[in-house]
Amino acid sequence: MNVFDGRKLFVPFVVVGDPDYDTSRKIIMKMIDEGADMLELGFAFSDPIADGPTIQLADKRALDNGACVDSSFRMIREIKDCSSVPISLLVYSNLVYKRGIDKFYADASAAGVDYVLVADVPLEEAGPYVDAAKKHGIDAVFIVAQTTTSSRMSLILEKVSGYVYLVSVLGVTGARSGVSDSTLELVSKVKGKTDVPVLVGFGVSEPAHARKLVSAGADGVIVGSAIVKIIERNLGDKEKMIGEIGEFVRGMKEGLERSYH
Repeated sequence: MNVFDGRKLFVPFVVVGDPDYDTSRKIIMKMIDEGADMLELGFAFSDPIADGPTIQLADKRALDNGACVDSSFRMIREIKDCSSVPISLLVYSNLVYKRGIDKFYADASAAGVDYVLVADVPLEEAGPYVDAAKKHGIDAVFIVAQTTTSSRMSLILEKVSGYVYLVSVLGVTGARSGVSDSTLELVSKVKGKTDVPVLVGFGVSEPAHARKLVSAGADGVIVGSAIVKIIERNLGDKEKMIGEIGEFVRGMKEGLERSYH
């Protein structure tokens, strides 16, 4: 089944292993149970340059509790054993390069990964990553931002095969209070240039944001910091943490569904 089948997708993001392995797995399964259409999963990394303080702290919590590439792939295999939900990875190039680009994508494919975005690899250096993705049946994801020129956007849209990750703000990840007109215009511009689906992330944190973005033509939204904040403020009560994340995912999913029914 093609996940991009006319529905507007809700895609939650978490860092694998945050706050610890077992709780992370329970969080991910709860998000699937509450209607996540796809998962975007981050692999914990010491220098996540695209991320703001909320996700930086998530990376640190996961690393402090032993998260690594091997354990993250293990968790994905466990998730895929009981769910067919598509999985997209957001990773940084050091993790891929250290493992070996081909081996990383081979292992990702074997674990059941569908999409990979290497957040800090520019288009000019992306060839080996795109080739390895194609070889192992994984779709390559690229970022389009408000600073992306029209000529560069065209080059990105030639390379991308999974979906376009449209960054809704100038800056790093983190919950924001609203959606700007310039973001809505960028969604419309990108949709006018490609048939590849467009998902919007960075700063999306409530149903009203999601409805605005899909009304402008986005195929869905990716929400990370708002979920990771729930983890952060409930570290002393894991049951409450998982319950609140479930409620948040359900609310976002229902809000999106109201936008196209």
